[in-house]
Amino acid sequence: MTAKAPLRARIVLRDKVDWEALTDEQVIAARAKVNRLRASRAVRIITGLPDRGARIEERTIDLPGRRLRLRVHRPKDAGPGLPLILSLHGGGFIVGTPAQNDWLNSRLAARCPAVVVSVEYRLAPEHPLPAPLDDAYDALAALVDDPFGWGIDPAAVAVLGESSGGTLAALVALRARKDGPPLHAQVLCYPSTDWTDTMADYPSVAANSGNPGLSVSEWRTARRLSVPPTLDPRTVSPVKFDDLADLPPALVVTGALDPGDDHGRRYVERLRADGTDARVACYPGAIHGFLSMPGLIPDARPARREILAFLRHRLRPASNPPGTRER
Repeated sequence: MTAKAPLRARIVLRDKVDWEALTDEQVIAARAKVNRLRASRAVRIITGLPDRGARIEERTIDLPGRRLRLRVHRPKDAGPGLPLILSLHGGGFIVGTPAQNDWLNSRLAARCPAVVVSVEYRLAPEHPLPAPLDDAYDALAALVDDPFGWGIDPAAVAVLGESSGGTLAALVALRARKDGPPLHAQVLCYPSTDWTDTMADYPSVAANSGNPGLSVSEWRTARRLSVPPTLDPRTVSPVKFDDLADLPPALVVTGALDPGDDHGRRYVERLRADGTDARVACYPGAIHGFLSMPGLIPDARPARREILAFLRHRLRPASNPPGTRER
């Protein structure tokens, strides 16, 4: 029998939008509505309150040919030499806003501690792939040089992403392997690692397609709009890369009730086969996107603790003796 998400989550997150029936203009309009809701204070009963130990500020960064907005989380009480964590939100490359990850990002900033920067990368249909990847990588390369004087340690850098942001985080790590900067960890939360025409050909898709968090309709629409015909989808599908050696250690967080669960599992298998340190942390009561909805999915809290412990170990090993735990 297929496991079902908690009743409350199924009621609150019921997707009433037939994404595949929408025109490009309607997708853009739907995005504006979705993002306003995700960034609102009213929805924090679901998305969670930011940690009081972190300050949140908005910045912009100028990159070649464009200016991007950043949502920055910094610890209130910390000295220089802080790790940098580049955070990339989910939304299938068609929706999403950095504010939806305040609950997780603020806690990582306060408790690692670290500077956690979420990039508002460009979205499809106006800006299909590889534009979001270029934004993520170029932002990382610029931020490692600490242009805002935050006291970043360039020898302690990680990438983190959820869903399509997990795709980007994995792809940034792959690009940085050759072109730098050196990365010391990657955290991929329920990543979509296959954007080819086989993306739905995984057992977890059939098993969990009725659960909220990610509808197959939205996933197919995301692929249609974000992967243009001129782009080889294998170049944006980390699990399809021939060589996954010499990448930073990876923690891949998945949910047992998520259609994309096997995307993360299969990627870890490939990473390990090529000699990269990687492991899966699968949460039995978790749906897609659960780290953005701690008010609905209890598994978000132990997952957050596992992510924090992993990043502390990889980015601040000297300050984390055995037994160190999240406050």
